[in-house]
Parts: sequence; C-alpha cells; structure tokens
Amino acid sequence: MMTVAISSHAMVKETGDKLSASKLSIIAIAAFTAKGNLSTLTKELHEGLDAGLTVNEIKEVIVQMYACAGFPRSLNALHTFLEVLKKRKEKGIIDKQGKDASPIPIAIWKKNSMLEYGTENQTRLVGSPVKGDDYEFSPSIDQFLKEHLFGDIFGRDILDYKTREIATISALISLGGTENQLCSHFKLGMHNGLTTEQLNSIVSIIKTKVGDAEGNNAAIVLQAVLKPNERSNSSNESNSNFVGNVFVSMMVANDSAFNTQMASVTFEPGARTNWHYHPSGQTLVIPDGTAFYKEKGKPKQILSTGQVVKCPPNVHHWHGATSQGSMTHTALSTNLGMVGVVWLQKVTDEEYEKSK
Repeated sequence: MMTVAISSHAMVKETGDKLSASKLSIIAIAAFTAKGNLSTLTKELHEGLDAGLTVNEIKEVIVQMYACAGFPRSLNALHTFLEVLKKRKEKGIIDKQGKDASPIPIAIWKKNSMLEYGTENQTRLVGSPVKGDDYEFSPSIDQFLKEHLFGDIFGRDILDYKTREIATISALISLGGTENQLCSHFKLGMHNGLTTEQLNSIVSIIKTKVGDAEGNNAAIVLQAVLKPNERSNSSNESNSNFVGNVFVSMMVANDSAFNTQMASVTFEPGARTNWHYHPSGQTLVIPDGTAFYKEKGKPKQILSTGQVVKCPPNVHHWHGATSQGSMTHTALSTNLGMVGVVWLQKVTDEEYEKSK
C-alpha cells in the first residue's frame, strides 16, 4: 500500500522585511523560466513545491513569464513542471492544487470593457495613469498591454501584485538588456509593498543562482533607483567624464599584490565616456548589450555580448552604449603604478553618430 505524503503548506507570510520561503522560490522559478534553463528549473520547481507553493501558483508564475520571455520559454517551463508533478506523484507526493482564478465579471467581456478593466488594473499597479511617447507612437501595443497583460493576466487573483512584481523583476534581471524596464519594475515593486531589503534579496538570489553578471548589473540599476542623485563610483571620477547616465560599481579594488582594478560599468542608451587614454592600457569585456568602441583615427567598432577589446596604452579612444539600448561592460585595468586614466574632451553628438 502506497504511503501518500500530502504537500499542504499554505504560502507563508513575510516576517518583517524577510521574504517567505515560497516567495524566494518564485524568484528562481521566474528566472530560470525566462532563461530557458530547464534542468535547473526542474530543481527549483521541486524546491518551490516543498516550500509551500501550490500547483496553481507556480503555473500562474510560468504563464506570466510568457509576457516577459515569450511563449516558447513559458510552454517549455509548463511542460517541465508537468513532468515534475508526474514524478512526485509516482513517489507518493500529492501537491496542493491551490485556488483557481476567480471568474471575470461577465460585463467585462462587453465591447471595450476589457480595455477599461486592464487600464484600471494598470493604474492601480502603477499608482497613476500610464502615458508616454512609446505608447503614442504605437497605440496598438498600449492597447495590448492594457487589455491582455493587465486585463487577462494581472486581472487573475491567484497572485497579488507584489508577488507578480517579484516574478517580473526576477525575469528581467535574468534576461539582461532590460535596464529601463527593470528600473520601472523596481519602482513598481516598492509601490506595491516590496521593501529595500526584499529587493536586495531578489538581486542577491539572482546573483547566487543565475550569475554574477546579472546580479551585479541589477544591483547597479537598483542603486540608481534607491539613490537617483548619486552614482556609485569608487574611482572618484565625476559626471564630467561622461555624457549621459553611467553607473560604476567597483568589483575589485587595486591592491599591492595584484596591481589590478576591475569595475562593472553600465551605460544607459546614448551614454558614453569622454575621449580618454590609459597609460597602462585596459581590457573591456561586454557581458550585456551592444557597445560602441572608437579609437582616434580608426572606424567605430560595434561590440556584441561576449566580445572583448583591448585598449592599447596611450591610445585616445571612447566607448559607450548605442542609442537603442543599455550596455554593461567590465573594465579591467592593470599596472596601476602608472596613471590609471587621462580624461580628455567630451564626445560630441556628431562624433558619436559617425561610423569613422
């Protein structure tokens, strides 16, 4: 006779600023669904169920992820979850199904009512009506967001707004190249009850479970949200050395043993350094986004994620993000007994646009 172990934990409420074990599991489930890492997702799904998430809560997170990462990632994750549940059932584990979404009132399905319903949900989530140039440029995507994302998905009451923001933030951090959206959702998370400690917990878990690059980049964005008038900069370089918004996070400080310094630098769209040179040279690694790199007298280079460029000693150059998206690079400086960097004049808009 089979012994049946019933997983019946209710979602544990947070104590103070600490996220519950079930909420912490949502971070990893959303992240690996968005990344498409199904082998690791399998492990996190088991842990999420053991931590008290219901089947319907996990399904809801995965379904929401298609709005962040696309249908293929969401469908693959749902299939993986189904296999996890089958294996657990074979072992005698019956997981709690959880509540279904409440039906949307029939009046909502009348013409234009879903748009109004979604608009109300979006306004409640954000705290004010949402407008912007992008939505005026493409009214259709504004309609799709309001009707479908905020009506069909966020209108389902299986997850509250705070939990949905945990899932969205986790996915955006893991995807990369989404700094503008991540900035907005950090703010939405706070508006819907996430504390600074809880946001830092999300970033920390992503860094530990997904990767240093994703975690470090998210930490920079979060710092900019929490301290909008400050820029982290261990090298004491002033904003006059850059055009646009640039955030510097020191990863390795110089010391007498290694004589090396490493920093993660995030450029918002259109941001770039001034012209400058390194008497000791420098190496740049692009972990996220697309970068411009220009040496004086040479064509501008376009560098993609994963590429590396060596800045030769004493060669005048500049580097930064394209106008289409944010970019993060890791800057490695060596032989710091010499002058680290010599800053020169600003890169004009005309210089920035030129290909040569």
